[in-house]
Amino acid sequence: MSQAVNWPYPKLIAHRGAGKLAPENTMSAIRLGVEMGYKMAEYDAKLSADEVVILLHDSDLDRTSNGQGPAGKLSFSELAQLDAGSWHSAKYAGETIPTLQAIARFTVANGMASNIEIKPSPGVEQLTGRLVASAARELWAKADIPPLLTSFSIEALQSARIQAPELPRGFLSKQLPVNWQDILSGLDCVSVHLHHEAITKDVLECLQTAGYRVAAWTVNDSDRARELLDWGIDAVITDSIDQIRPY
Repeated sequence: MSQAVNWPYPKLIAHRGAGKLAPENTMSAIRLGVEMGYKMAEYDAKLSADEVVILLHDSDLDRTSNGQGPAGKLSFSELAQLDAGSWHSAKYAGETIPTLQAIARFTVANGMASNIEIKPSPGVEQLTGRLVASAARELWAKADIPPLLTSFSIEALQSARIQAPELPRGFLSKQLPVNWQDILSGLDCVSVHLHHEAITKDVLECLQTAGYRVAAWTVNDSDRARELLDWGIDAVITDSIDQIRPY
């Protein structure tokens, strides 16, 4: 790449819907992000046993629901019976694990852009990439802004690229790999998403000069967010949606 690609996304992105203010990856989190003025949400997508695309970060259910064990072993009808809100606070008791379809319907209706992190359960990286991309293509077909597909999994992103090459992709990594040019080129990525501590002015300039957009995760300190934005970073992903406000 020699010129920066089109980037229709806002500078601030709400992590997992609403950061830590609501149970992550739920409809309530997405709604709260909208209420707080955010125009884009990042959230995690994986598959149920019957290949329904759901929102969930961990491979196991234990941390963010009253379920136990691998989420990928249960059908969506079984997952839908779980309480995905009480772990956070009593206010959200009874919150359910949503489908990507439900989230797409809400975000498109409310003009909210989406960063869908493809988060495969172990062993189904290619299948998850393919089905998430296929669903995203269909669900956002009439949206003004296409969803940005990202992942730490090269296999998942490659599968997404084959399934829906027109959807933009971003590569997630804690640090910039030595072979980053080969990875980004091979996946035909538009962006790279790094842990904010790995981003210096030189790293940012190098990536942007090569034509890539750069996003930082997860930036919860307002001073650090301001520093990165002053450097010209393309996006900041944050939990602190009440402290780092859109403007």
